[in-house]
Order: sequence, then structure tokens, then C-alpha cells
Amino acid sequence: MSTSNKPRDRDTVRILVLETDEPHPETQDRKGSFGQIFSEVFSKAGDNHDPPLGVETEMHYVVNDPDNGHYGHVPSAAEIDPSITAILITGSMYDAHGSDPWILKLLDQLESLWKERPDMRFSGVCFGHQILCRMLGSKVEATPGGDWELAHTEMALTPTGQALFRTSDKTLSLHQMHQDQVMTVPNASTSTLLEKDQKAVIWATSEHTKIQGLYIRERLFTSQGHLGFDESMVRKQM
Repeated sequence: MSTSNKPRDRDTVRILVLETDEPHPETQDRKGSFGQIFSEVFSKAGDNHDPPLGVETEMHYVVNDPDNGHYGHVPSAAEIDPSITAILITGSMYDAHGSDPWILKLLDQLESLWKERPDMRFSGVCFGHQILCRMLGSKVEATPGGDWELAHTEMALTPTGQALFRTSDKTLSLHQMHQDQVMTVPNASTSTLLEKDQKAVIWATSEHTKIQGLYIRERLFTSQGHLGFDESMVRKQM
């Protein structure tokens, strides 16, 4: 499935959203699938970009868990159109540190894409943030003590975060809904996928979660907080 927000007079980027869960039925009726929610976010971002950008969003449901009624498919690198230059992995109720066959396959395919498509940008939210960091050698696990981060949470922006969000504000708030988190920052010693000059930088922290997101220039942007979620969506998903 794909949606097009491509005005004729704009440059266009093509993004693949790998959907790793489904919204609450009431959210889906109101706003669509997670991929459709991000498509709307991307469309608004393209309109606000200088100069404005067109965005084409393709969506693919990847959860293959027949015992729980999920019949998705993890696409291979060969199945992804060469015109797609960015991938975003959504949030999920599954554990990114788990060993479900579809999760292991997703890790393998993301690693193949990282190797074979040096032009590809990678992004992930919540589960997506954690799975990409796991791919790069980070330690991902449940928060010690089992505490959840579950609220519209104020995070401290690092200088990198201020630059990315083009703000002088020292804080940013996002909806959080997670127990697992990324515990370590990946680097060239944790993965052969990273070169020595590819430094992963934390862009925000909170008291609960020190690694709220990572940034590698022209390659990776991740967020533990749910970009695109509103309060109603969080309440329904809980």
C-alpha cells in the first residue's frame, strides 16, 4: 500500500514505513494504520520544509505471528524499490530484544539494507528505535525494576537535539509508552556496520531513559518517544 503527497512542482522523497503493530480499532477508524498516521506527519513536514517537499509513503505490515492472528511479511532488500531512500520502523507491543522469528528476520533484512544501500536513511520509533539500535550492537532490555515510562514526558535536549529540532529550548515533551529501552550507545566496536567516523549521538534524555534517541548524520534518526501520537491514541493503546 502506498500514499502519494506529491505536488507536481516539488522535489519528492519516498519513504517505506514498516508497520510492526496495529493501532487500537478506534484509533484505526479515526486516523488509519500506523503507516497512515506517519504518512500524515510526513505530509505536514514536507509542506513546512524550505523548500517544500513532496512525500510518497509506502507501507508494509511485517508481523508474522499466525498464532496471534498476524500474517505479515518482512520484505527482502530486493523487494524494496530502489527509489525508496528512507525506512521508518513503527512502535510495537512486541519486545525488540525478543527472539520471535519475524523479529530475527527483520534484523537480518535491516542489516542487509544497511550494507547494500549506503544511500538509505533509517528511522525508528519506540520498538523501531530499539530494533535499529540492537542491529547496531546496542544492549536492549527491560528497564531495571520493571518500571514503565508512561506519560507525556519532558526530556532534556542535548546540543544535537536542539540543532535537529532547530530550537534554543532545553526541553522537549513526547508521549512515552514503554518498559524496554536502549541501554548502550552503539559504535564501531559493537558492530561492523559502523565505521569509526560514524558516531551515534544521543539527542535527548529523561530520568527514566537516558537514551531517548540517537542520531548518525545522513544515516540514522531514532526516537523512544512516540512522534505522531496524541493523548487519545496513547490511552486507547494502553
